[in-house]
Amino acid sequence: MRDIISCFSEDSISFSNPSCSHPSKNAFISPSPLPSLQNAVTCVYRTILSKHRKHLLITISWFTTQAGHRDVIMSFDHDPSSSFQLGTNSGLFRKSRSHHRKVEHRNSEVEVFWDFSKAVYETGPEPVDGFYVLVTVDSELGLALGDLATQEAICKKLKVCASGDTPKFSLVSRRENLSGDSMYSTKARFGKTGIVHDVLIKHRDESEGQTHPVLCVYVDKKIVLKVKRLQWNFRGSQTIFVDGSAIDLLWNVHDWFFGPGTRCATFMFRTRSETSAAATATTAHDHERLWLEEKLVMQEEEECHGSEFSLLICARKST
Repeated sequence: MRDIISCFSEDSISFSNPSCSHPSKNAFISPSPLPSLQNAVTCVYRTILSKHRKHLLITISWFTTQAGHRDVIMSFDHDPSSSFQLGTNSGLFRKSRSHHRKVEHRNSEVEVFWDFSKAVYETGPEPVDGFYVLVTVDSELGLALGDLATQEAICKKLKVCASGDTPKFSLVSRRENLSGDSMYSTKARFGKTGIVHDVLIKHRDESEGQTHPVLCVYVDKKIVLKVKRLQWNFRGSQTIFVDGSAIDLLWNVHDWFFGPGTRCATFMFRTRSETSAAATATTAHDHERLWLEEKLVMQEEEECHGSEFSLLICARKST
């Protein structure tokens, strides 16, 4: 859990306003890329509550413990005192079906329902199928994740009283902790199309025949960023376009070369709304400060519009 706190996509892709280097137009070809190891995922959802006419930030952290168990932590509005554990993949939880937790948060009654008894996992701590997580606030359905797609099915299964509308929530940010050697892969939805894109980050050094270290970022096997002489261009930003949406891509790989111990690099993909376009017309230094400092990222999550989304990747080199 400490690592989560410490760190934190289509066929047509175009570029504008590069800050450090010009990307290549060549498609990425790799025989069999080795997948990175996903250690933790933290998702922040914003739900709109019709009864109170206000929003609630719901944070769900999926992570793998040192003993190899998968755990889940939930909290509200970035308030540490509201956090609690949903469950694990231990025998006790897998023999049970639905679980229920009731908490008080800001004068509201919050109820959480979940079931991981048939959860299906791939390599990471986040389930991909066979589970659900539901959150109600004063009997109004605010968040529904997993297999139960409709509010009617949720109410029928768990006897939850909710309003007639479907829950109005959106994914504000997603943070991933990845570890490996020089290649990190994940998936993300950047726009309103709902299409999932493959994201690949690759670091090539002198051992691979390069004169100087090179950083390459790919979306759906197409290169969107190529930074040469990485040991000098270890920080920067560039704007790319995916599904017609402008996305700010920022990187900081300073610790890969000069940092002690963990050698953690940070990458951020942040979508822009029309209202935020003017706000993003700042200096590269301002951009870097925005996502390098966790408090500022938290502030952005609370203030940004629902159409904006950020993917933050903390990549740790094992060698």
